[in-house]
Amino acid sequence: MRHLIIAAVAAVACNTGAIAQTIYPIDRADILSGARFDLKVEFAAKVDQDKVRVTINGQDAAAALKASPDFIEREDNKDQSALVLRGTTLDTPGAYTVVASDGVNSRTVTWNVFGTGARKAKNVILFIGDGLSPAHRVAARLLAKGIAQGKSLGKLAMDDMPQMALVATAGSDSIITDSANAASAFATGHKAVVNAMGVYADRTANPFDDPRVETITSLVRRKLDLGIGIVTNTEVEDATPAAMVAHTRRRNTYNDIVEQFFAAGPDVLMGGGLANFLPKGAPGSKRADETDYVAKFKEAGYVYAATATELAASANKADTRKLLGLFALGNMDGVLDRKFLKGGGVAKSPDQPDLTQQMQAALDVLSKNGNGFFLMVESGLIDKYAHALDFDRAVYDTIMLDNAVRLAREWSAKRGDDTLILVVADHNHPNALVGTINDDMSTLPNAPLRERVGVYDKAGFPNYPAPDAEGYPARIDVSRRLAIFSASLPDHYETLRPKLDHPNEPTVKGDEANTFKANEKHKELPGAMLRLGNLPAMMGASVHSGEDVILTATGPGSDRVRGSMDNTEVFRVIADALGLGQPKQ
Repeated sequence: MRHLIIAAVAAVACNTGAIAQTIYPIDRADILSGARFDLKVEFAAKVDQDKVRVTINGQDAAAALKASPDFIEREDNKDQSALVLRGTTLDTPGAYTVVASDGVNSRTVTWNVFGTGARKAKNVILFIGDGLSPAHRVAARLLAKGIAQGKSLGKLAMDDMPQMALVATAGSDSIITDSANAASAFATGHKAVVNAMGVYADRTANPFDDPRVETITSLVRRKLDLGIGIVTNTEVEDATPAAMVAHTRRRNTYNDIVEQFFAAGPDVLMGGGLANFLPKGAPGSKRADETDYVAKFKEAGYVYAATATELAASANKADTRKLLGLFALGNMDGVLDRKFLKGGGVAKSPDQPDLTQQMQAALDVLSKNGNGFFLMVESGLIDKYAHALDFDRAVYDTIMLDNAVRLAREWSAKRGDDTLILVVADHNHPNALVGTINDDMSTLPNAPLRERVGVYDKAGFPNYPAPDAEGYPARIDVSRRLAIFSASLPDHYETLRPKLDHPNEPTVKGDEANTFKANEKHKELPGAMLRLGNLPAMMGASVHSGEDVILTATGPGSDRVRGSMDNTEVFRVIADALGLGQPKQ
């Protein structure tokens, strides 16, 4: 490139006009020393390459980053120029000032490059309850442990931890996050926009050429040669599991995400989402090509399991060091349907493993790596049920998540507690536990719908049967049930009764394009009431909310979890526990 600044340039006051440059990483970004990232400067117009000046702490950016810049005179064939430096690193912790100038306009951002101390933990297990709200946690405790005279009869494993913090969840473009940029914050330590993961979303049309930031899975393998595990009960291509490896600003690019999974090569990958692994001609496939990714994974040395039975038979074999488990074409089924109601997709996929079985299988495989491992475990259907106003199913999947947490803690305790265990939600739902619903489901309601809600002293305590050994009451259709309501609603028919035949579907497509209307399935049920929503017609389900989420932790390095934190700091806790930012020797 011609003269991308040879001499140092003093800090230039930022021109706040509409034509100032955009710089990625963004202002106040926290960057792990030695982690890879792309530097990009977007100019608002076509500029003269000879006049472009980009400095880092007064030094030519190319020299400071030891990378060759690529100047794009007309990006996407528009009169807008850009400068990109790919795969760069900054190895020295400290404050960095980045100045980009086109000779007329300039922009300044600051970065904080941080290091870490020595490694503390051999392994890290990150549990993510997708959409897990405080109401879900309280309800899970009430059902799984019970309560008498106002005192809980036990604690959840996820709550009975020495460290706790409140975690802010906003993305770089909105106070409300989605699962993609929320999980990306955990995986990279960088903020992102809604629907993006592993990248700063730029202005180009291509969703895969945006400036990248390195993920935790890439870092732990590159620096420490750790094992990598990704476990979920959603589609593995869905936002949370995908964010552990993927780089795209469009979370719905499932086929491309499968390709990125294959390139990344995690040692364990389990969940649903088989449809995007199958060649186009196979039944149920959602691929647009004939690539058979199940076959490709097998050829790469993976043991493949399609059922719980196959998983149990293969995971603990001495020679199983790579494991792919895909147990449904789409999302797996939640525990309430699998174990009790047999609704949802259970008839099509009757032999699906529980999250605890997946968790144990992952531990069996990953513990064979003497260097340690990083494992992400997601209970992802909590979110999907919360969207659908299906609170009973969401609570049962919260209990399942807690069972997996307990399993991990017991496993770690037997090894001398060498594992950092974190439990966190990626975002909140506007759910609240307001009391109980008093309704004997064996008879017709004898009171108007809203009069069946008991609050304050009229709430009393729910009367679910005693839980089984796993913490699940055998019935949810009892006469005094938990009343969990959402603050964000589409138009729907409300019954205040659990959906025993199939997961709830509150809406269907509306009469106009891109709109939804109330699903009339429950319209004629006794006491059903049309509840007018408070969301725009383009939304067919409840939406996320912006409150802080709860993070609990135990194990080496967990002392950093305290007080009020940002979601990007979860990455920093992991990096510090594994010593990923130690100075080069």
